[in-house]
Amino acid sequence: MTVRTMMSHTRHVRCRGVYLPAVCAALMGAAGAADVRAASLPFNLPPLVQGASAEHHKGKVIWVDLVTPDMARAEPFYAGLFGWKFDAVVGDPNYVIASLDGQAVGGLYQKTPTPNQARQPAWLTFIAASDVDAARRLALAHGAKLLSGPKSYPQRGRQAVFADPDGAVFAVLASSSGDPPDFLAAPGEWIWSSLLAHDADREAAFYQTLFGYDVFDLPNDGPLEHLILSSDDFARVGVNSLPNDSARRHPHWLNFVRVLDAADTAARAATLGGRVLVEPRLDRHGGRVAVIADPTGAPFGIMEWSQSDTQQEPK
Repeated sequence: MTVRTMMSHTRHVRCRGVYLPAVCAALMGAAGAADVRAASLPFNLPPLVQGASAEHHKGKVIWVDLVTPDMARAEPFYAGLFGWKFDAVVGDPNYVIASLDGQAVGGLYQKTPTPNQARQPAWLTFIAASDVDAARRLALAHGAKLLSGPKSYPQRGRQAVFADPDGAVFAVLASSSGDPPDFLAAPGEWIWSSLLAHDADREAAFYQTLFGYDVFDLPNDGPLEHLILSSDDFARVGVNSLPNDSARRHPHWLNFVRVLDAADTAARAATLGGRVLVEPRLDRHGGRVAVIADPTGAPFGIMEWSQSDTQQEPK
C-alpha cells in the first residue's frame, strides 16, 4: 500500500553532474561484456560535484544521459534548441558531455544496437541513492530487474541500472563527491522528471520503498492519477498514469528542460529536425509544457517556469 504524506512545501529543483556512460548500454538492450567495455577505459570525467561535500539528497534526480544511435544528428539539434556545447571525453569517442554556460547538463552516448536489440533512443534518469548495493537488493525483492552493475568508478561513485516492475528503465547512483544542492534550474537545464506508468499506485509504492519518498496526490478532475514523490521537503519526481488506451505505450521516465516559451521552443525543435509529440498545453502550475522527440526519436519534455511562479505544491 502506498503511504501518502502531505508536505508543508515542495519545490522544483535543478540537477547537475556527470556520469560514466558504460551503463547507458542497458537502454539499448546491451548486456554482454562488450557493451560495458568502457568500464575499463581511463575516462577523464570530473566528479558529480566539484569540491566534494557531504551533501546528499536520496531520491533526487542528479543526472541524465542520452543513449542515441546517431550523435551527429543529436548534437546540432540540442545545440540549436538549448545552446548546449559538447566536449569529448578521454577514453571513448562515443561519449560527450553537454554543457550550458560552462556547467555540465547531460551526456550523449552513441550506441548502435544490433537488429535483435533495437530499442528507441532515450534519456536515462539517474536517482541519488545512499547505498547502491542495498538499493539493488531492495529493488530486486520488489519486482525490478537488474540491467547493469552495480559498478564503481574513480571520482564518480557506485551505480546500477534497473527496469522497474512496470518496465521503465532508471539508474541509481551513490555519488562519492556528494550531490548537487537544491536550487531552481536556469532555462536550458533539466527542471523536472516524471514517470509514466500503467499502474501509478504500484510504481509510486515501489519507488517509495527504494528511496523513502513521501507520496501524495495532486487534485485531479479526470480518471488518471498524478502523484508527487518528495524528499527533504522538495518535490523530486512525478508519477502519472498512462491513458487507458495506451496499451502500446511503454512505461518510461520523461525528463523536462526549463524553457522561457514552450510554443516557441517546440516550433524551433520542428525546424531543427525534431517532432512535437505533445503540443504545448497549460500545466497545473500555470506554465506550458510540451513533449518533443529529437531527430533520433528520443523523447523529452519542455516546461515553462517563470520567476514569479510559486515553487510550492498544493497543500
